[in-house]
Amino acid sequence: MPILPKETAIYPERLLEDELLASSQADEDDPPRWWVLHTKPRQEKALARQLLELDAAFYLPLYAKRNRVRGRLQVAHVPLFDGYLFLWGTLIQRQKAFQTQRVVQAIAVNDPVRLIQDLRQVKLLLDTGRPVTPLNHLEPGDEVEIKAGPLSGLRGTIISSTRNQRFVVKVDFIQRGAAIEIEDVDLTPVKSTEM
Repeated sequence: MPILPKETAIYPERLLEDELLASSQADEDDPPRWWVLHTKPRQEKALARQLLELDAAFYLPLYAKRNRVRGRLQVAHVPLFDGYLFLWGTLIQRQKAFQTQRVVQAIAVNDPVRLIQDLRQVKLLLDTGRPVTPLNHLEPGDEVEIKAGPLSGLRGTIISSTRNQRFVVKVDFIQRGAAIEIEDVDLTPVKSTEM
């Protein structure tokens, strides 16, 4: 089963850590901020490559997707949220992203703390190595926190199905999410005001 190489999904690697974000805001006339870049169809990875060349900080959550091509099973790393890339950059870097001709719209993030929390949870979910499924339309469900296992502390929504349960981490800002099947974990309900 050939595996297509995984490209850079987060740059710099420590982008979602508090210390990095605090240090990069020091004494600038054009301080960096979070932007959600809405891309043209199938342009997320190409945009990420160009942002990497420009030394612009970004996060493009990628998951492993299995495809059968000419009878052979292949694994490709594709964007978890079709059409979206998260940029931590200045107005100038935002402008350079538009100059790539791959961006349709840049949405300023008004609640960066919440976005960073959401992105950290998505990254933690992807880092488990377990199969992840993108969800474009979130269904209503119970808000929960995992209390045991490798995902301990992760908050999200539980969606029950006839076969098993799926734990969903959502990015409220773009109304998208990622799901992972769970079993034998200690779930505790979370009050909606805590989420």
